[in-house]
Amino acid sequence: MKSSNATPVEPVGPITGGVDTHKDFHVAAAKDALGRDLGTQKFPATRRGYGDLLTWLQAFGSLRAVGVEGTGCYGAGLSTHLLRHDITVLEVNRPNRQKRRRTGKTDVLDAIAAAAAVQSGEATAAPRTRTGPIESVRVMKDTRAQLT
Repeated sequence: MKSSNATPVEPVGPITGGVDTHKDFHVAAAKDALGRDLGTQKFPATRRGYGDLLTWLQAFGSLRAVGVEGTGCYGAGLSTHLLRHDITVLEVNRPNRQKRRRTGKTDVLDAIAAAAAVQSGEATAAPRTRTGPIESVRVMKDTRAQLT
């Protein structure tokens, strides 16, 4: 797990997390209430990785919310894990393509942008709960597709 911390700072206020999701791994970022970057870390996209990601974010202080890019796709498992632990999760849209061209595309920058979107109020949508009959049909279809 790769970690990046510039200059360690004492966090002020509640912590906001941001996550750039991928099939095999997720990159998380933490910001304090002043919007300062506290660090970034890469975690495997597994149950254990979800737990480690949550523990890492909470180590900075009281966790206010986490912005997750792709809560219905690669971030579905992480979102479910966070919700089960009573963490507020907000869906974050992928960054604007023009903005990405200007600033470059990196997983770390996308995770930081996800946290910033939560803090700025840009990210307001709650992810689907992934329960009920529609989720059951999706799971059945996925299972059948894997068996063929």
